[in-house]
Amino acid sequence: MDHALHGLAANPSLPPDLVDRLILVADPDLADELADRADLTHDQATTLATRIESSAQHLARHGMLTAADVDPVTRPAAALALLGKGSGPAAWARLFAKDPDVSRRETLAGCPGLPRDVVETLAADPDSRVVAELAFGATPEVAAALATHPHAEVRRAVAANEATPPTVLAGLLAGKGIPPVQRCPVREREEAAFVPAPQCPRPNSDPPAGASCDGSRESATHGIQRAALHNPATPASAVAGFAEHPSEPLRRAVAARRGLPAAVYARLAVDPAPGVRADLAENPSIDDAVIEILAEDRGHDVRRCLAHNPRVPLDVLVRIVGRTRIGPTSLPRIAVASPTEVEELARSPLPTVRMLIARRRDLPAEIRDALATDPDAAVVMSVAAHPGLSEARLRAMVDRHGVRVMAGVAANPDATGQLLEELSRHRPPARKALREIARHPHATPRALLACLADEKARCTAAGHPALPAQALAELLDHDDLQVVEAAAAHPSLPAAVMAQLLHRT
Repeated sequence: MDHALHGLAANPSLPPDLVDRLILVADPDLADELADRADLTHDQATTLATRIESSAQHLARHGMLTAADVDPVTRPAAALALLGKGSGPAAWARLFAKDPDVSRRETLAGCPGLPRDVVETLAADPDSRVVAELAFGATPEVAAALATHPHAEVRRAVAANEATPPTVLAGLLAGKGIPPVQRCPVREREEAAFVPAPQCPRPNSDPPAGASCDGSRESATHGIQRAALHNPATPASAVAGFAEHPSEPLRRAVAARRGLPAAVYARLAVDPAPGVRADLAENPSIDDAVIEILAEDRGHDVRRCLAHNPRVPLDVLVRIVGRTRIGPTSLPRIAVASPTEVEELARSPLPTVRMLIARRRDLPAEIRDALATDPDAAVVMSVAAHPGLSEARLRAMVDRHGVRVMAGVAANPDATGQLLEELSRHRPPARKALREIARHPHATPRALLACLADEKARCTAAGHPALPAQALAELLDHDDLQVVEAAAAHPSLPAAVMAQLLHRT
């Protein structure tokens, strides 16, 4: 892979004649890069598709090729891409429905708006992968018909399809009114029944994770049930009955389901599996009684998930963050706090609470400025990127807390070029700050040159509009090939240099 050429292919300033030259030397990877160019002409697109068959699919998917440009026999991938966009003729769909290549039939099965006769052909396909792909996006009528398919993967696809009629989903979940599964992926891999390792007598067997098949199709049945439990179209009454199922993955699916009776959630709140309780904690359908139970849960993940629930009462949230490590994140309940609640949170005696409110970027000026002078560095770091902070306040933050807040200050949209330059000269280097400076629109040439010394900042700095031309030229010979690619993609790269890069291939 020539990183310089890949950079040129993405360079928006690459002249049309050099685009033509790149097309002539492109390999499949480079062709994909060229296919993404916004200025690619139709002639260039057809030339590229002629040279690199794989790019034809990419170009068709992005609307650069039409049906008139594509022969489905010589360019099947491009033709299928157009069918996937709903812009290929019905004759193509009929052609691919009988294609001996199963992967093409499978791709076709996922296309929208297929003619009825094509759908019927695909529904009767001997390969279950084709039928399953059809079932994922099938109409209610077709999905209902495929619910009795003998293969488990087809039924699982029907169970995941939100267009499947609720009565059919309930039947798949309960296993009633539907013939038993006759085929499943596990049995197709192993002709003989097996027991998962380490008891498996055949060490080279490779069943799907967690799968087993003793003739009862239990794993396959659970896969169908799990898909139905996650499907919002499955009736709540059918889902509720699985709250006490012995399978933890199935109970977790119930715990995440919205709109169930309160008694179901109350039962799950005391489930022995922490994963079930954690999934329940994030569910916005749980009531205050369940929230109180989960707030006292000893499982760290349970309380952390509850903190991310948009319905958690503010007093409960404050209690949780006071004893649970949440991290520097934005919580849904904090994001919708009222003006009065924002004031209360900003005055909290707990730094962790003040830190969470400081991450909001719509704070009133007086609260923002007060948090900017907070004695806790974590709070100041959280508010440092808030727009509207004066340069004097930003400098005061750095003077008081040093390197601990520099990355936040460097990320502030109002940080001046002079301030960014000063931050870039800090010794020892504030590496997180350098990475923010490298992408800041106010970064000066001097600040960007300092960023080039940091391994993670230099790629970003190499693409910054303010990077000096001389530095850009030097980066084209850098040891780090990702830096070379970023420099070659720079819009300010002179056309003569671009031509030289092409000439050396």
